[in-house]
Amino acid sequence: MNKNQPFIRRAGADDIPIIAGYNLALALETENRHLNRDTVTDGVTYFMGHPNFGFYIIAEIDGRPAAQTMITYEWSDWRNGVIWWIQSVYVAPEYRRRGLYRSLYQYIKTAAQADGGVPEIRLYVDQHNKPAQRTYQALGMQRSHYLLYEAEILG
Repeated sequence: MNKNQPFIRRAGADDIPIIAGYNLALALETENRHLNRDTVTDGVTYFMGHPNFGFYIIAEIDGRPAAQTMITYEWSDWRNGVIWWIQSVYVAPEYRRRGLYRSLYQYIKTAAQADGGVPEIRLYVDQHNKPAQRTYQALGMQRSHYLLYEAEILG
């Protein structure tokens, strides 16, 4: 394998600490939110124990986790298929601008096509995160006509 090329793989239980750490960094960087490490670690652990929810993907450089994303599933009765949502995208600062998200996205697209039951891939992005929006558009993703609404139930 070329040392400059990332190795993309599905995450396993051994990756829980790095995923939790990257999620903490992501929340702080994108939303200025300080999350509780134990809560996030428990959340990652629970998710990983329930493959019917989705899966995490890790990009490694020189054997070190350098980036991650999570795929969650949404059943679409209109499409009679499972829409894959890309979430928790994080690239460690020292690995940015190396095409890691592009590699993760290619892995996701290939896996979705191989699955045969994924009609669409979606993600949401903060409206102020223009660099991320440009990245997604450069990869061929298009802005959706949907607006996202939310209601927080638990603190």
